[in-house]
Amino acid sequence: MPRFAANLSMMFNEVAFVERFAEAAKVGFKGVECLFPYAFSADAIAERLDRYNLQQVLFNMPPGDWRSGERGLASLPGREAEFEDNLEHVLLYARATGCKQVHMMAGIPPSDCSQQLAEDTFVRNLSVAARKLREYGITVMIEPINSGDVPGYFLHHQDQAIDLLKRADEPNTALQMDLYHCHLTEGNLATHIRDNISHIGHFQIAGAPGRHEPDIGEINYPALFDIIDSLNYSGWVSCEYRPTAQTQAGLGWAAPFDIGKQ
Repeated sequence: MPRFAANLSMMFNEVAFVERFAEAAKVGFKGVECLFPYAFSADAIAERLDRYNLQQVLFNMPPGDWRSGERGLASLPGREAEFEDNLEHVLLYARATGCKQVHMMAGIPPSDCSQQLAEDTFVRNLSVAARKLREYGITVMIEPINSGDVPGYFLHHQDQAIDLLKRADEPNTALQMDLYHCHLTEGNLATHIRDNISHIGHFQIAGAPGRHEPDIGEINYPALFDIIDSLNYSGWVSCEYRPTAQTQAGLGWAAPFDIGKQ
C-alpha cells in the first residue's frame, strides 16, 4: 500500500500553515511536504513535526525571485554562486526537520541561453548539491514539470531527467515523478513508472486536468497504485493537489488507505 504524504502548501488551506500539521495528522497522514518552508523557522516546523508524529518527506530548494517569475536556479548560468549559497539554508532546514529529500528546481533559463549551456549548468549544480548534502544522507530530487503550468521551464520530460541524472552520476540523486505533470506532457503513465522505477525516489499525484483531487479527471490512480505496489516501491506518494473545497471533504479517494477519517 502506498505511503501518502500531504503537501501542506496546497492542502488544508482552511487554516494557517503552522496549523496544517495538526490537520494532516488528524486525518491519518504520516508524512508531509511543502513547497518552501523558509518563511517559518526551522525549529518551529521541527516542533510541529515532533508534536504530531509526522515525517517531513520533501521540500524545495529556494527558487530565486518567485514573485518575478523565477522557478529555480539550477539551469541558470551565472547564478552558480547564489545556488551554492542557498545550500547552507537548505541544509539548516533539512537537518532541523530530519528531511532526507529536497527538490532542486530547474528554473527558466534566459531566452539567449543555449540548451547545451543550460544542461551543463544544471548538471554542474546537481553534482555540487549532491556532494554537499550526501554526508547528511540527503537525496537531491529533480522533477519534470509541464510547460502549460510553467512555460519555459527547463525540465519537461522523464527521459530528459534520466539523462541528466546519468550525466551527473551522483549516488544521492533521484527522479521525482509527478504523475500530474507527466500525464499532461507525455501520458503513458504506467510505462513511465515501470521503465523508470529504479530512478524514482518520490511520487506526487493530482487529478488532471485541473490539479484537484486524484479521483477527479482522466488518471486512473487506483490502477497506478497497484503498479507502484507491484514494483516494491518503498518511498512516499505525496498529494500535491488543490482541493476543490474543504480538504477533508475531498478525501473520499483515500478512504481505502485509512486516510480521511477523524
